[in-house]
Amino acid sequence: MSFEESEGIVYIPPKAGPARWVFGDHYTLKADKENTHGSLGLIEAMVPPGGGPPLHIHHDADEAFYLIEGELEISNEKRRAVVGAGAFIFVPKGKVHAFKNVSDKPSKMLIIFTPAGFEHFFTELGVAAEEGMPAPEAEQYAADVEKAQAIVAKYAAEYV
Repeated sequence: MSFEESEGIVYIPPKAGPARWVFGDHYTLKADKENTHGSLGLIEAMVPPGGGPPLHIHHDADEAFYLIEGELEISNEKRRAVVGAGAFIFVPKGKVHAFKNVSDKPSKMLIIFTPAGFEHFFTELGVAAEEGMPAPEAEQYAADVEKAQAIVAKYAAEYV
């Protein structure tokens, strides 16, 4: 399948898009503010057991998750809930939230940001991930945390 740019349709083939290992999770950028004219950002995420970010807040973007495989614990400041494949979670901008893979198997999900922009936070962090490449060594996690603290405000977000 192929579309001309002038048709205004964005097509990203399977396994295509910039991929990064960030915080030990594997993120593949499928849509961003450039190819959607700012409408949305879309990331395919593979989250290993124990993976996921700490509590955080997006001030400029809504965030949604669609869990394709596995289980995740979704949390805010007051509550935690474990959700399974097929679950959809919408987090309006300004709401504290986090997710964590609490199972013993990897979880696969789609993450959507509206409007687009925050997806580039992931492309600034971590290391490039090529097909079949293993996760980086544990010390990369500390480097990701340090860099994330330095750039998160640039994306109108913060860790809580």
